[in-house]
Amino acid sequence: IGQGWIGKNYANDFESRGYDVIRYALEEPYVGNKDKIATCDIVFIAVWTPTTPKGFDISVVESVLPLVGEGKIAVIKSTILPGTTEKLQKKFPRVKVLFSPEFLSISSHVHDAAHPFANLVGMPLEDSKHYLAAEKVMKILPKAPYSSICKSTEAEIFKYTHNASGYAQVILFNLMYDLAQKFGANWDVVNRAIQADPLISKRYSNPIHKSGRGAGGGCFIKDIAALRTHFKKNLPSDKLALKVLEAMEAKNIELLTATGKDLDLLKGVYGSAVVKQTNKKTTR
Repeated sequence: IGQGWIGKNYANDFESRGYDVIRYALEEPYVGNKDKIATCDIVFIAVWTPTTPKGFDISVVESVLPLVGEGKIAVIKSTILPGTTEKLQKKFPRVKVLFSPEFLSISSHVHDAAHPFANLVGMPLEDSKHYLAAEKVMKILPKAPYSSICKSTEAEIFKYTHNASGYAQVILFNLMYDLAQKFGANWDVVNRAIQADPLISKRYSNPIHKSGRGAGGGCFIKDIAALRTHFKKNLPSDKLALKVLEAMEAKNIELLTATGKDLDLLKGVYGSAVVKQTNKKTTR
């Protein structure tokens, strides 16, 4: 379910490996397959889970789960907050709900779908029914160097750890880039040393990326906003941790708005006012 760049590439990979695949989305030519989803043994759900000024929105996932046939397996690929799979399983007891995070990059999505670095299948309940379902799903996923059948909350937290790590790296490299600019240092020289350092992740070491600076794209902006809200709700006494998340968000908003990068995505998460407010601060 869902034929965006994530759902489409997973469906393509399954077909290339000989599986019978039914695709459903709201667009042609897939919209007519809605009722056929109930016949599928395993249904992968790759639909939008936006963060808006009102908060994290799981409604699209909830709207498609009833399409899954009774007793069949629903595997959520969409990014969802820790604890969500457990809530969805309680709400939809007629199907077996699992969570298996995706790690596709827009620039390499075809390769990523076929060659995952890890396969996690998370269970909301640790019973035989869910374990057998998780084993069935794991067997049909493309092979990965690391595989784990675990609790759904563990898989959900790992997904957010993955995205938050990339986000934090983008912010750090931008800070160091500005420091280099201040002292007249050539970032290319620094970056070559970073590339040679086995202890530093190198993926986000180019601060000027695509259309500007900052952590943009369809995942980073919405997921960190959702994580900060979720953290505040569940660990309200950890004020310093919340300040760390808030500071990274504020710096990222500043970087994105100053360079005009992904402003539509930024407005979708924080509202139009965030761009106007930040522009006022940067022009003073």
